[in-house]
Amino acid sequence: MAPTSLPASSLPPPLTPPLGADALGAPLLPRLLLEPTLSRSGMFDGAWWPRSNRVRVELPDLITALAAHVGRILRVGLDIGAWDEVPRTVMANGLVVRINWFAGCDGTVSITRGFQDHFLLLVVPPGTDDRTASAAMAQASVTENHRPAAELLGRRPAPTAGQPR
Repeated sequence: MAPTSLPASSLPPPLTPPLGADALGAPLLPRLLLEPTLSRSGMFDGAWWPRSNRVRVELPDLITALAAHVGRILRVGLDIGAWDEVPRTVMANGLVVRINWFAGCDGTVSITRGFQDHFLLLVVPPGTDDRTASAAMAQASVTENHRPAAELLGRRPAPTAGQPR
């Protein structure tokens, strides 16, 4: 007896929820931790731990969450090497937000509200283990934090010219 194939509509749903939803299909909130006073006196103003490197999926939720705390976001600057298919704009809260990209801004995302009004967030790479991610986010969210991204994420910074490897 030859195997029969079922039409796609009669196949059971996938066992894992889609990206951005929990097992019941409810939307996941962005993993975001902000410096509590928003004083912007440290290197970072908080930390974000995206679930994937798909910027079109991750960034709108981050912008929505940030806008609830700091107001309208006009522009986002990020490291192009850390993301898949970086667009020039994304839609969030029914508004177009421009995206700038840079090479070598490892571990950061810059959020712009207005002229000379920027927030800098540590970006914990997707797939980072829970312990490392939690520690890095907590440290980046401390008032007057001054540790660089590589150190917070447990990486050795690249040597500068003239330094031994």
